[in-house]
Amino acid sequence: MFSGILGLLPADSVKLALVLALSLLLGFEREEQKLEGGVYRFGGIRTFPLIGLTGYGLALLGGSNPLLTATGLVVVGGLMFLSYRHKLATAATPGVTTEISGLTIYVVGALVAQGYIWVSCALVIISLLLLELKSGLESLTRRIPAAEITTLAKFLLLAVVILPIVPDQAFTAFQLNPFRLLVAVVAVSGVSYGSYVIERLSRNRGGVLLSAVLGGAYSSTVTTVVLARRARQDTRAELYAGSMLAASGVMYARLLVLLAFFNLSLATMLVAPFLALAALAIVAGWWWTRRAEGTGPGGDPVMQRNPLQIEAAVVFGVLFVAILVVTEIVVRRLGAGGTYALAAVMGVSDVDPFILSLAQTAGRVTPLDVAAASVVIAAASNNVLKGVYALGFAKGRTGRLALAALLGLAVAGLTPLLFLF
Repeated sequence: MFSGILGLLPADSVKLALVLALSLLLGFEREEQKLEGGVYRFGGIRTFPLIGLTGYGLALLGGSNPLLTATGLVVVGGLMFLSYRHKLATAATPGVTTEISGLTIYVVGALVAQGYIWVSCALVIISLLLLELKSGLESLTRRIPAAEITTLAKFLLLAVVILPIVPDQAFTAFQLNPFRLLVAVVAVSGVSYGSYVIERLSRNRGGVLLSAVLGGAYSSTVTTVVLARRARQDTRAELYAGSMLAASGVMYARLLVLLAFFNLSLATMLVAPFLALAALAIVAGWWWTRRAEGTGPGGDPVMQRNPLQIEAAVVFGVLFVAILVVTEIVVRRLGAGGTYALAAVMGVSDVDPFILSLAQTAGRVTPLDVAAASVVIAAASNNVLKGVYALGFAKGRTGRLALAALLGLAVAGLTPLLFLF
């Protein structure tokens, strides 16, 4: 029915309606700001649609020749300049967002005329978000130190500029692929950084449990140590023990995401048991924390340093290459038994390099079932280590409860082995 109705309309009617709708969206937003501010602002609910329609019309008239559209942009830009100049002379705190929005809506009209529908809609939606989230974005700039921005810029240099030009081919007898190695560093750092940003934004709002869950996406081992130390000055044993358990549950989800990046077949073998273990630990940890009297403030953040530090990335990369070589040697010379023993030993440290090395070799050097079983063993071994850390750093009842919970998770984490053999 709708296709029949649309067939009766002129060819450009849908595009014209889209330009009008997008222009009205920005016009509404700017009109509200004009009414709330009570000071001079350029344009509003009528002016923005007129600018958008002008851009659309000039783009149609110009056709494939962009000269007419460019001339119109210069004219509209001149009007925006005059508006901003007047604002500078009359307003105490002049801003240029309205004038830039006017230029944007002119470009949107021209883009719709050229058939760039998705780009036009994306431009308007992003513009609306940037305009409406003004206070939140300005608050964010005050909460993020300049050094963090520099660190992020270095990481983007590594991920966006350097990574694409790194050769994607294997070298040496161990089939070391520089591109894949760098992708592993970028992926681990990126996942950790996402958790770090969320923790910074939610500091002192979600309590100990939220800090544990976000910290688990960074490193459940580090999170366990931090919470265990913090528990020495707190009597709520269930709160901290449950939070440590939940952090280890997040570890399973995190490992699954990282495995999916590098070996989808290996991740597919473990998706059901790892999701079940993650859900079990997180839900059980949450239930346990409910037994404590109040969730309490989150305290200091679990992640004290930005995980995007280039030094940390270099250390991870070197460690990853070393463990990749060791894993391949063990697989070739000692077989499945040696790989399982190595997995149990590697579980007492950061398991990411070892598990990602298995993802690199699984299906090529290491049989998929052996790699999957080794991942399970390494994760369970890591839970045992975290239980020992909790007992040593927290001491008392909190340490004993955390040890029992993490040992229980380690035993439960070994059950997938029954289905892998």
